[in-house]
Amino acid sequence: MKVAVVGATGLVGSKMLQVLAERNFPVTDLVPVASERSIGKEVEFKGKKYKVVGMEEGIAAKPAVAIFSAGGSTSLEWAPRFAEAGITVIDNSSAWRMDPTKKLVVPEINADVLSDEDKIIANPNCSTIQMVVALNPLHKKYKITRIVVSTYQSVTGTGKKAVDQLRAEREREVKGLNGEYAMAYKYPIDLNAIPQIDVFLDNGYTKEEMKMLNETRKIMRDNSIRVTATTVRIPVMGGHSESVNVEFENEYDMEEVKMILSKAPGVILVDDPAVQKYPMPMDAHEKDEVFVGRLRRDETQPRTLNMWIVSDNLRKGAATNAVQIAEYLLANKLLQQFVKQSSLKQ
Repeated sequence: MKVAVVGATGLVGSKMLQVLAERNFPVTDLVPVASERSIGKEVEFKGKKYKVVGMEEGIAAKPAVAIFSAGGSTSLEWAPRFAEAGITVIDNSSAWRMDPTKKLVVPEINADVLSDEDKIIANPNCSTIQMVVALNPLHKKYKITRIVVSTYQSVTGTGKKAVDQLRAEREREVKGLNGEYAMAYKYPIDLNAIPQIDVFLDNGYTKEEMKMLNETRKIMRDNSIRVTATTVRIPVMGGHSESVNVEFENEYDMEEVKMILSKAPGVILVDDPAVQKYPMPMDAHEKDEVFVGRLRRDETQPRTLNMWIVSDNLRKGAATNAVQIAEYLLANKLLQQFVKQSSLKQ
């Protein structure tokens, strides 16, 4: 099966290639696509080198699926062009997430909404994905009424420039180096925490914070869930962490909560305070699961649970979730017609 990765030379695009290889997705021919300045460069996939091509050539190659990670404006312009050619697009930007005509999918939760008519499928925001993977099984049992979430997000969520900024600042701190360096953020990130992710809106929240409200409701198919978020960037590279306070309509039992989470798809429970066991970004790094711990009852109000959720934002928060969507489409024969056509041509 021919697969295109759009934005193949970027931080998330590179992770897409890694995850496709690790999960043995049946790629018979890779089509790496990027902006004009990257055309002609080479990327490696399963020991073989592939030349990067432009958008038009990517469409002409007729892949069965194109996984986009090239930014919202690129997706808005080019995803429909790929879709018109019969190519199924899985888009990692925010461009299509809240479009009522597009599906917003976390496979562990709502892949059943997909059909062979869906030619542009939205991949949710990284901080939303890990939260709903952990919360959805509890929502099914106890019904969530309100979520209060504070995030502690890795610089990798911003991109390579932010990683470079953190490394440059760390070098200056450790080695006393001088000189200018590129700034991804308005302020230093090393030895700091920046309580702003994305731009501020008129209500005082950032776009990232409002994404967590709107996307959670859409994925979990319940517009009655109230969500209030504060998103913070911290000097970490392993993954995102979240402190979540969740109120249920129905009373819960703590041992039952632990049992539900331990059996939930894509979740690993790490919760043993007696021996100081709890999830941390360094433990989630390069892993596909969502890690949950620090479970405790909120003693200030009834039916409310505190929890700590950690996941690698480049993997489950982006690349892995997109590849899982492609795996679901293939397993359920929602790509079958195009796969047959491609195999005949080969």
